[in-house]
Amino acid sequence: MAGRLPPAHRAAATPAARTRRPAAVVDPPPDALWDMERSLRRRGFASVAGADEAGRGACAGPLVAAACVLPAGRRGRVPGLADSKLLTAAVRDRVYDEVVDRALAWSVVVIPVPELDARGMHVTNLEALRRAVSALDPPADYVLTDGFPVPGLGVPNLAVWKGDRVAACVAAASVLAKVTRDRMMLDLHERFPEYDFAVHKGYTTEAHSAALERHGPCPEHRSRFVNVVRARDAHAGRELHLTAAGGMVDDGGMRPVSGEPR
Repeated sequence: MAGRLPPAHRAAATPAARTRRPAAVVDPPPDALWDMERSLRRRGFASVAGADEAGRGACAGPLVAAACVLPAGRRGRVPGLADSKLLTAAVRDRVYDEVVDRALAWSVVVIPVPELDARGMHVTNLEALRRAVSALDPPADYVLTDGFPVPGLGVPNLAVWKGDRVAACVAAASVLAKVTRDRMMLDLHERFPEYDFAVHKGYTTEAHSAALERHGPCPEHRSRFVNVVRARDAHAGRELHLTAAGGMVDDGGMRPVSGEPR
């Protein structure tokens, strides 16, 4: 689905150690979240989109990708906006509503499990992000993606490490994707309550692994994931054993009536 709203609305190491420790990831101050977009606008890119996904690491449920263009100025300062993973569910919902209300353009693309299984995660993830960006109306002049480059976007673009923590438009896209996917996982919980999708949202947790072992995978589990394959094979083996143990016993006294098919 796509939406469009009018613009009116890091203790250094001792010298003897001679090893370099990786810098800690430090979240920027709130105002810095908008710096990258401001810089790109000064260079002539009026419409800067962020693109991100939710569900890439889950072993069940769809993949959701989103793209978003926020307006310049105060209108684009979405209250509470941050990396969706750092927000509580209630805050994410409020930020989601603000993003939808304020965005110049936004889009969400849902990739179902069969397509993920058929094409593989990385290929499908890139395609989902391309679809989300191409669905923006009006289109973006520049695209910031979270973490890794996405070829084939058709406009200048940049992959930003921890983009959902340093670029407002990417953070907005992360909220759109996660809230959309979380709501879908709540619906899947109603269909498959034995897996408790409402709690872990399809990611591999201890409880989810226990449910997989007990029940085997459902149609919403991704067949390319090792833990899902293992659970499927183990569950199929148990079923086969139970079927063999409880198979039909030939009753020698039963004979077909003459003329009836065997």
